[in-house]
Amino acid sequence: MPLDSTLLPALLGLGTGLALIIAIGAQNAYVLRLGIAGRLRIVAVVVAICALSDALLIAAGVLGIGVVIEKAPIALVVIRILGSGFLIVYGLMAAGRVFRPQALEPSGQKGSISLKTAALTTLALTWLNPHVYLDTIVFLGSVANQQGADERWWWAAGAMTGSLLWFSVLGFGARLLRPFFARPNSWRILDAVIAVVMLALGIRMAVGF
Repeated sequence: MPLDSTLLPALLGLGTGLALIIAIGAQNAYVLRLGIAGRLRIVAVVVAICALSDALLIAAGVLGIGVVIEKAPIALVVIRILGSGFLIVYGLMAAGRVFRPQALEPSGQKGSISLKTAALTTLALTWLNPHVYLDTIVFLGSVANQQGADERWWWAAGAMTGSLLWFSVLGFGARLLRPFFARPNSWRILDAVIAVVMLALGIRMAVGF
């Protein structure tokens, strides 16, 4: 198979996928916070959940599930209600941490959370966001299916790779910020930003925008 029907679609998918996910959002903010805390096992699991979720959703879009999503708007309404409530609650929790800032200790254990909590929170932030279905299944799936019968899977593979690269960089690269977050005021700033992002997204989702 010639490179222009494999490599080019893959690169286009990679670029489109990155352009779509590199934005300040609830999922990215959460991964960043965990990455800064620096517990590699938790970060690895969370990155895997994010990348695998995107891969499954993109594959579903390529297989034509986007048509089902568009014809079943009630499903997205239910997800929107649950997701908005979750984001608002998490945003309020982040706002509360602004008044109780933590600091990274040499052991990196202060204020840490369990692997189960991190995994469940990541799953909720991913699958209770109706926009993720529109972005991945509907949008990316539609663009992929415009590439041709064979090329669409190379394009989808590129988009999936972009997701894996981004979350890996975000999660594991955040460790470089650890010296800055050794100070309580730095955590106060980060949690204030996360609170604003979560609350804004949750309210926006609740009112249907």
